[in-house]
Amino acid sequence: MTYPTPAPAARAVAPSAAERAYRHLKRSILEQVYPGGLLVSEGEIAEAVGMSRTPVREALLRLEAEGLVTLYPKRGALIRPVSAREIVDVIEARRLVELHAAERVWSRRATLRADLTRWLDRMREAHAAGDVTALMSADRAFHATVVEAAGNEILAELYHRLRDRQLRMGEASFRLSPGWAEVAITEHAAQLAALDGDDPRVWLDSVAAHIDNAATVLRTLS
Repeated sequence: MTYPTPAPAARAVAPSAAERAYRHLKRSILEQVYPGGLLVSEGEIAEAVGMSRTPVREALLRLEAEGLVTLYPKRGALIRPVSAREIVDVIEARRLVELHAAERVWSRRATLRADLTRWLDRMREAHAAGDVTALMSADRAFHATVVEAAGNEILAELYHRLRDRQLRMGEASFRLSPGWAEVAITEHAAQLAALDGDDPRVWLDSVAAHIDNAATVLRTLS
């Protein structure tokens, strides 16, 4: 008996040069390798990533659309500095998106709670291990889970952009603000407890209080 030859495993498609340039630049901006106020040229970036200027130019156009850089013809890209106004605007926008999402997901709270518990457990594990990067990633995933569960893809995309901008302005608060990790974990646990109850107001108030406390931390670090 003969057997059909198994189909070859699908190969992962390697990212394009423009995508690689975009990822490199965005990471460098968010981690403040390129600090706010720095003017960098396409040539400097192309040399740093080992590629031509064309994909770098495409990457910079994407980053300008996201509000992370301002392009100046024949001069380069200015890494936009964080202003007090931007902090206020980002937090206000986050509050609108997250509270809207929190209200929408209340009817599906049983399923949501299981997902959020997993991310909270990862936050605790990362904090115990002193892994700040993993802690920040799990914290972001906790919030994003609520937003994505609301089912609005446009708002979910907007939310991730807001969190990117917050990272640049100091989501490293987990590194720079002693005690914030314990506060964030405690407040997330309070949100899970609210999902066990029957009063949506308690749930919404716990979400709002956490965002407001995060805003206070950001303002002290700016």
